[in-house]
Amino acid sequence: MRRLLPVLAFLLAALLVPPVSIRADQTDPRLPQLFDRLLTAESVLEGRALEGLIWRIWMTSEDAEVSRLMKIGVEAMAVQDHRTALATFDQMVEIAPDFAEGWNKRATAHYLRGDYAASLQDINRTLALEPRHFGALSGLGLVHSALNEEEAALEAFERALAINPHMTSVRRNIEELKRRIGGREI
Repeated sequence: MRRLLPVLAFLLAALLVPPVSIRADQTDPRLPQLFDRLLTAESVLEGRALEGLIWRIWMTSEDAEVSRLMKIGVEAMAVQDHRTALATFDQMVEIAPDFAEGWNKRATAHYLRGDYAASLQDINRTLALEPRHFGALSGLGLVHSALNEEEAALEAFERALAINPHMTSVRRNIEELKRRIGGREI
């Protein structure tokens, strides 16, 4: 418990930064420190907490309409209503073309519909806006896996893990790909 107190204090302080200084999205000034801490997290609990805070920041917009659309789109994806999710995220990226998470969510909706080309385009846009987006990099790996592009998938998963070493599903995907590739040089 003694080791968790500094972690909890840091996370609480990160959440309590006064709203005036917050630019909630991929440009939020708290993100560089959170990413540094993510790399040095000493426990799974700390890593997951930091990851959750990063996601929370990424998904937050100062624009009330974008926030409303994010909620609708995420809820639609949760019930597998991919058509509604995609239409909602289409609106979101039109309203806020510099909001990385809008592109990432739309990339996910495209992926779930099996439209890998559109998903790749939106992932690339996400990464142009937020190169540290470990979720988009993981999605890139999934798209390449679905297209049987194993080397590209492995590279994307490894890039995601280099940013967020606490992604157990990405680690499993890397191990599986390495088994399938059979240790050949990439």
